[in-house]
Amino acid sequence: MLYWAAIFLVIALIAALFGFGAIASASAGIAQILFVIFLVLFVATLIVRALRA
Repeated sequence: MLYWAAIFLVIALIAALFGFGAIASASAGIAQILFVIFLVLFVATLIVRALRA
């Protein structure tokens, strides 16, 4: 999931460099959503593993 967030971030940066504001904004939004989902799943995994040990 973090890989896809990084891919969309790179797409957003390239689109912004070439002046495609709408594509850059959409890609940055998708990257942000994927990163938040990654963080939530990561923290949930840490909590579950801490409770099992």
